[in-house]
Amino acid sequence: MSSTSTLSALPARVGGAVIATAVRGLAAARPAEKPMHPVGRVLRGRLERRGLEPGTGVRFLDEPGIDEVVARESKGIGLPEGLPDIHGLAIKVPLGGASPAEAAAESVEHGCRHADVLLSTNGWGPVSRFLVVPSAGMTTRPLTTLFPYRGPQGAVLLGARYVVEHHVELAVAGLRSGWRVFADLHLEPVDPDSDAEDDPALEFDAILNELPGLPNYPWVRRVRAPSYAIARRSRRSSDQQ
Repeated sequence: MSSTSTLSALPARVGGAVIATAVRGLAAARPAEKPMHPVGRVLRGRLERRGLEPGTGVRFLDEPGIDEVVARESKGIGLPEGLPDIHGLAIKVPLGGASPAEAAAESVEHGCRHADVLLSTNGWGPVSRFLVVPSAGMTTRPLTTLFPYRGPQGAVLLGARYVVEHHVELAVAGLRSGWRVFADLHLEPVDPDSDAEDDPALEFDAILNELPGLPNYPWVRRVRAPSYAIARRSRRSSDQQ
């Protein structure tokens, strides 16, 4: 690697180390299956993709279709009800003919039969879409992927907005362009008799399980990979106790 490349990678490595340190502190202070987003509920979902015109060059975004998915709504910190928290929506999309159950059961160490999309409560504007914003409830603020993907036509972000409690619109935008809705996500609890059903073994990893056509930028991997690795080790340690 050239000295210029090394220098350009330094901010991402520093950022990754800072985030990893924070996650390591959470894991030590609160041993759990999930040091990040510890409180949540799992839901079934039906992702109805509308398609886009003009397209983005990514089949998942551009072509209409229906995907049966697994989703998880969560609190990033796990604060008591009523206090602002960083809410998250994680979506596991089966790939290559895998069923939702098969995709959910796979370990992140194996895989590529599913892709994971992770969104958190952010702003929606040209600048605020890159800022994590706490919210009082799951449905009160828009969510974005925070970090951009490397699309065929340039950097893109994915976003989500709740229309009502169990209906979410998914959208795509460039770094500064407006949002375009490409899909509707309809959610329902895995257990119809419970609104709090969770599955501690269910794992999401946006670095290892990428959407086809939307890889992470190398600098995004440098920022996010250390904290994801710590979270995986924390889950394995919790499983062995």
